[in-house]
Amino acid sequence: MRSINDIADEIIAREGGFVDDPDDPGGATKHGVTIHTLRRLGLDLDGDGAVTVSDVRRLSRAEARGIFVTHYFEAPRIGLLPAALHASVFDMYVNAGAHAVRLLQRLLNDMGHSLTVDGVIGPKTAEAAHQAHRLAPAHLVDAYGIARRNYYYALADRRPASRKFARRRDGGKGGWIVRAEDFIHPRFHLSEAEHRARVSAWG
Repeated sequence: MRSINDIADEIIAREGGFVDDPDDPGGATKHGVTIHTLRRLGLDLDGDGAVTVSDVRRLSRAEARGIFVTHYFEAPRIGLLPAALHASVFDMYVNAGAHAVRLLQRLLNDMGHSLTVDGVIGPKTAEAAHQAHRLAPAHLVDAYGIARRNYYYALADRRPASRKFARRRDGGKGGWIVRAEDFIHPRFHLSEAEHRARVSAWG
């Protein structure tokens, strides 16, 4: 079984190196860690008294791993969820913050639970997730991945600048969609035709 550090390393590999895309609300990013995260944590890596893009550039993989494990896995208490959900929820928490938990809570409510959708993993959310997992372990993991994929499509529907993250220039699946489908059984992946039909209204 993969450790949390192993999962964090996979996230870092998925995120890639330094990027400063003006269409990305996260701003300058390296290994998936944004400049906003460095500022929130007060990580002035070059010691010049301010957290700037240069600090993002200096971030090491080991530092990114530590940030992810401490602030994106342990702090939101993802470890309380069934182990089968750890990788997908952790990966989405890095990508979308507490939306990762709200998505799970909405999904569990659709399955008959009655949770407050607050983005916080407490005893009720954890117990509901364990109940759902005991009843249908593979179904819960796939259902979460599919809900995640739908979340990205819907986000791109609302925000045209984000569409390039869901659809490549050639019309194929963008990074967000590929990322979500990494956690879904292949039989539930959209075909290229289905993907293109889903994004056809974007022009």
